[in-house]
Amino acid sequence: MIVHDAESAVLETPVELLREHTLTPKEYMFVRNNQLLPGALTLAPYPSDSWNLELSGLVMPTRTVSLSEFIRLEQTLTVAVLQCAGNGRAFYARSAMTSGTQWRRGGMAQVSWEGVRLRDLLDSLDLRVSANARFLTAEGHDPAATPADDDYEQSVPLEDVLDTALLATNMNGEPIPAIHGGPLRLVIPGYYGSMNVKWLSRLRFEEDRSSSRHHAQRYRTFRDRIEPGTTPEVTEETTNSTWHQKIKSVIWEPAEEERRFPGPIRVSGVAWNDGRTEIVAAELSTDGGNTWCRVNLETPLSPYGWHPWHATLWYEGNGLLRPGGTVEDLRVRAFDAYGRSQPDYGSVHWNPSGYEWYGVDRVKINLH
Repeated sequence: MIVHDAESAVLETPVELLREHTLTPKEYMFVRNNQLLPGALTLAPYPSDSWNLELSGLVMPTRTVSLSEFIRLEQTLTVAVLQCAGNGRAFYARSAMTSGTQWRRGGMAQVSWEGVRLRDLLDSLDLRVSANARFLTAEGHDPAATPADDDYEQSVPLEDVLDTALLATNMNGEPIPAIHGGPLRLVIPGYYGSMNVKWLSRLRFEEDRSSSRHHAQRYRTFRDRIEPGTTPEVTEETTNSTWHQKIKSVIWEPAEEERRFPGPIRVSGVAWNDGRTEIVAAELSTDGGNTWCRVNLETPLSPYGWHPWHATLWYEGNGLLRPGGTVEDLRVRAFDAYGRSQPDYGSVHWNPSGYEWYGVDRVKINLH
């Protein structure tokens, strides 16, 4: 693993490990924590005997549900890509450096989550949510980083997630490890990981979104293009929350600066988005984006999962790659059913915090 911060356990997965597994094993799954729950920096399950979830706000009646009650309810399984909102942040540095962990491609994982759907939980408990409730705000059991800081919490549109949000207790067929948010984690397929709150302890049904700085000031991108290197004021009117994952694709192999010799060259990777619109194609360029050809796109495990893709290039014979010790520029981009794709110049969406990078992925390989 790539260690960005040993003290708070900020870990990135090398693509060489990601590409080996359909579902990312717990020991190879990236780690990012805004706050730390004491005793949670372990792959073992967190003690759950006394774990409760509070349901409050514009819901009647308010309830506290024990984890043992969750296990008795109908379980739903969902395969989804979990991606840090800052994944790919390092690539913004091509224009201007941003703040935060300089993730490249490995701040993500594909995971099988199992738990109780939010709507199923409300129905099973016969809870009524007010028509005035527009947002779902999630809190974890982890304390604020400092006594003076706001506690970490995030708000999402209730209507948008009511049927998809999962109160997950299992990951890849076993209890969620403590370091990955167990024993209870909010999982919203298609949303960035920052909204998938770990160590879930309270859900609030509210008319307005959270005023915590983590929601109101952090994890936001500007609606209009800003000049790289500048830091405009963050307001609700000028920015968007990091909710839905943008369409994206990455190259798994060859790896960056890998040496290749005459013969066939396998190129592979994955594409994904927020699962709301079908991904219909992926294209590969071997000449720095001047020309493009379609690659073989495979069926994902779920609409929210990775769409594997692959192609075979030949060092000699068809002109796709040029011999002679050159450094070749491979690029990939994906398209959804509405024709939306990745910008070739990813820094068009530059923001000071480096969120939501989804530019065309580029890998240089050495031909010998």
